[in-house]
Amino acid sequence: MRRYPAPRELSYTFGPGPVSPAIKLLIAANVAVFAASLLWPVVRVYLGLIPAAVIEQLWIWQPVTYMFVHGGLSHIVFNMLALWMFGTELERLWGTSYFLKYYFATGLAAAAATILLSLTPSGFGYHADTLGASGAIYGLLLAFGLLFPNRPIYLYLLFPIPAKYFVMILGGISFFLSITDSGGGIAHIAHLGGLVAGYLILRGRRIRPIDEAKYWYLRWKANRLKRKFGVYAGGRTEDWKRRIH
Repeated sequence: MRRYPAPRELSYTFGPGPVSPAIKLLIAANVAVFAASLLWPVVRVYLGLIPAAVIEQLWIWQPVTYMFVHGGLSHIVFNMLALWMFGTELERLWGTSYFLKYYFATGLAAAAATILLSLTPSGFGYHADTLGASGAIYGLLLAFGLLFPNRPIYLYLLFPIPAKYFVMILGGISFFLSITDSGGGIAHIAHLGGLVAGYLILRGRRIRPIDEAKYWYLRWKANRLKRKFGVYAGGRTEDWKRRIH
């Protein structure tokens, strides 16, 4: 008699597995820019997000390039770790093209929120530089929380929290710190910009008027064909008497 191996009880893995194509490119680009900024600190000035430079000097590339500049080793390590852990599964689900569109859209929204805040009467951060992919990372966290709401995330690697509550906690912290300005220089308004943009994008993706119209048209067409060709549910004794076309 052939014997089959006994099934394993439970297996645990750290992270989502191998790095997907877009995540691999994004990590490589971030590491390259970080290395360049260590060799030539002026890179941070030209590639970081400074609202005054964007508005007065028309350095319009900064709302994109700031996502690849980081202020220190811990900054880039934690951002890239989050990008891998939460972005890999999203890229597999959406595909590389849509994932990249979503990533940069949330990052640009975070930059826009930062610039708009600097134009308020307070002038907060108008001449300061904002660095890092945190705005886009928060957008990925929001997407992960919506798509996998009950997936456990281990806070400090000890306390399991459902993804939906994890995102709520991070959003609440950023909102509170953006009001009190006690975040030690962290651009919490950018985090909020990424969260809000991610929510609006995904909500619009789930409910699109043209898709709804197509759905109801196809449903009406299918019902019309059923009536025309006499499609009946099987299993009834009198079905043989009906004329099926």
